[in-house]
Amino acid sequence: MNDTQDNKWDKLLHIKTMGRDDSQSDQYRYPYEPTPYSVLQRLANTGLIRKNNMLLDYGCGKGRVDFFLSYQTRCRCLGVEYDERIYEKVMENKKEAVSKERVSFSLANAEEFQLPEQIDRIYFFNPFSVEILQKVLARIYYSYYEYPRELLLFFYYPSDEYIRFLMTQKQLVFFDQIDCRDLFDGKNPRERILVFEVI
Repeated sequence: MNDTQDNKWDKLLHIKTMGRDDSQSDQYRYPYEPTPYSVLQRLANTGLIRKNNMLLDYGCGKGRVDFFLSYQTRCRCLGVEYDERIYEKVMENKKEAVSKERVSFSLANAEEFQLPEQIDRIYFFNPFSVEILQKVLARIYYSYYEYPRELLLFFYYPSDEYIRFLMTQKQLVFFDQIDCRDLFDGKNPRERILVFEVI
């Protein structure tokens, strides 16, 4: 990972998102680890997220995805975080962040979180187990059927378990793949973002 690049972005955005935190992780909820800025830059450049979109970031951690994408694409972002200690850090970041006007956060368990109808983009960086993902997707589908709209889901660094599960979902159709292998050493097949559309 390119820490100097990530540090520069943190400084530019007036936030602190570096470092991994697995103090609250268990078999269902995975450690906080920020998405590399180079990956977020590539996602921002796809044009799949624009200023009229609203992105939901599950397991938002310290808010890097939200602050960066709202800054780069002018979209609105909503981050959901269940760990109170990390949530306090994201709220600290929000006080100074360059794009704080377009970003909000909610302290909640993902599987119980009620999706606002404006959400039309959703980001996951392996925040939790497939068991929790199943419950989260049920809520996403429910929201989609209540308020039909274009709804894209982004899965960064997906595990084989996630991919197998996603491929069984009748309500999801594979939309695109954003290859990120070249941003690192080029050898890791998980360095990509899978994009699915809810149907």
